Amino acid sequence: VTNSERRISRVRAAVPAPDQARADWAIAADLARLLAARIAPERAALFAWESPEAVWNEHRATTRGRDLDIGGLSWPMLDARGPQQWPLAEGAAAGRARLYEDGVFAHADGRARFADVAFAPPAEARSADWPFTLNTGRLRDQWHGMSRTGTLGRLYGHEGEPALEMHAQDLKRLHIADGNWVRVSSRRGSIVLPARSSEALRPNQVFIAMHWGGEVLSGSDGAGGTLAGVNALTNPAFCPQSKQPELKQAAVRVERLDLPWRLAATAWLPAERALALREAVKPLLAAFDGATLLPFGREPDARGRLGLVLRAAAAAAPAEESLLALRLAFGLDGAGVLAYRDERRGRLRALCVERDASGTETLAGFWLAGDAAGEAALRELLDAGAALARPARELLWPGDGRAAAPRSPQVCACLGVSEAAIRGALGQCPGPAAERVVHLQATLKCGTQCGSCLPRLRQLAEPAPALA
Repeated sequence: VTNSERRISRVRAAVPAPDQARADWAIAADLARLLAARIAPERAALFAWESPEAVWNEHRATTRGRDLDIGGLSWPMLDARGPQQWPLAEGAAAGRARLYEDGVFAHADGRARFADVAFAPPAEARSADWPFTLNTGRLRDQWHGMSRTGTLGRLYGHEGEPALEMHAQDLKRLHIADGNWVRVSSRRGSIVLPARSSEALRPNQVFIAMHWGGEVLSGSDGAGGTLAGVNALTNPAFCPQSKQPELKQAAVRVERLDLPWRLAATAWLPAERALALREAVKPLLAAFDGATLLPFGREPDARGRLGLVLRAAAAAAPAEESLLALRLAFGLDGAGVLAYRDERRGRLRALCVERDASGTETLAGFWLAGDAAGEAALRELLDAGAALARPARELLWPGDGRAAAPRSPQVCACLGVSEAAIRGALGQCPGPAAERVVHLQATLKCGTQCGSCLPRLRQLAEPAPALA
């Protein structure tokens, strides 16, 4: 692995490979040899690697004589001396900390070349039909398509639900409230997801995280097709010089949807089948106009369970067979499940309750169909995993007025430290911001692991400005 300061590290396996799992290089080499035997037998020797070191040596050879020459960086050196910076040519004792200090650049004449690039406007300009500019980008705790980070429930604590972020003025002008489902459309397609106010955006700008693809977003396009994720909207135009696609400038429109039928389904599931279940239920989500499906919790919990949360909306109740299939998949139908059906209003509320030998009840999952009132309060009970203070059957009634307070945002994903806990600790520590951050690290331990929450900690630690 090479980081942004050109430092090459050898990454070693953290755990033994499970079952028949193999290293990527070995799989690629076997496949290449099989293909070569069929189409170019004389080239099979090109893939005769027998170890990671052999792959490394071939990679190293391709750099000789170039500005990133690592001809002097051997496998034993990486083992003995740890990470090294390139270039590290043959005969050099160490890599170079700063490039081009000698004023010689990587061109035949040794001179630097600057490109005077004229401004070019976005390929798609806003218009009356497409009045918003869609920006996309990554979230703090997620990475690319989330094939690895997206399976970890705790990494959704900081940003736990797909949303279209908009300026408050735009929301008001379109009569959209926080949490309303909206359709976002470009010239290439549309997706459906909740809207949320954001102070980080200017009017006429909207933002959707680049991670919200088909893994977590679903729904129907009204013509029998399944809605794709955010890339259904983005612009394929690209810069002719850099080939960089224009993913952060797409003209879109936003429409408020009237989707009165709601579903909230959440459950703790055995870790060994939770992620497989997530894949299995995806085809069922096309029954809704919009749906999101994500993991939650700090995985796995003390009992080896992972959490899944499904939120969906529709103009009318989907077919009962689709809902039943989902309820069975989440374990929210059958023995041990309390249920209340309101036929007149088309609502069904179900609770999966576990009881120990002493009769103590804990909440393991819930299903709120037709109306998701009371979801926040039930989610608090589910996350806490504590004994219920009152009979579980009383939780089936959505109108008892015992709503939960809004959840405090998670700031530290590593240790699960909330913003409320941080503000509480800061109240006991006056002084400059730097000292307050150190106090947080000492007391709550936030910001002492991966460090991704440190910018937010510094922001929270800034003393409030005095009122005039």
